[in-house]
Amino acid sequence: MATSRAAIRYAKAILDIAKANNTTVNVNDDMLHIVNTVNESKELKDFLQSPVVKGPAKFAAISEVFASAQDETKGLFRLLQENSRFEILSAIASQYNSLFDELNNVETAIVTTAFPITTDLEAKVLAKIATFSNKKITLRNNVDPAIIGGFILRIGDKQYNASVANSLQQLKREFSN
Repeated sequence: MATSRAAIRYAKAILDIAKANNTTVNVNDDMLHIVNTVNESKELKDFLQSPVVKGPAKFAAISEVFASAQDETKGLFRLLQENSRFEILSAIASQYNSLFDELNNVETAIVTTAFPITTDLEAKVLAKIATFSNKKITLRNNVDPAIIGGFILRIGDKQYNASVANSLQQLKREFSN
């Protein structure tokens, strides 16, 4: 999902408020829950995007769905209602998660494998990451059978490609020259 400038601004504002109230971790849990819930429910996503449904109805529904949310998160819901911006709720939550990770020196590594990652491969990947990153790392696994074997590791703008498909591509280039 492309992050709008407005979503970034809202996320920064919520993070500032949460820092002032010392509730950044709890608000981050709310934001993770919002992202997961909206991504898992096409109906909720359509509901939030719908121009037909008015702000008060969206506010009531969101307040009910996320009734256990922190006061800062509920304040965000009220602000989104006032500004008629409920369609960017998921983007705001996602951006908040990114800002929270950045604040806590946490980086997400995306590991693409041909099969679901095992604990042995996870240990090897974490060892490789330790050679070029001093941040705390969270791993996210994407499964892509097209890479045949090995793995592709992406952290920020760095990529380490140890896939069989890449090795075969390199051999093909060498033989064609």
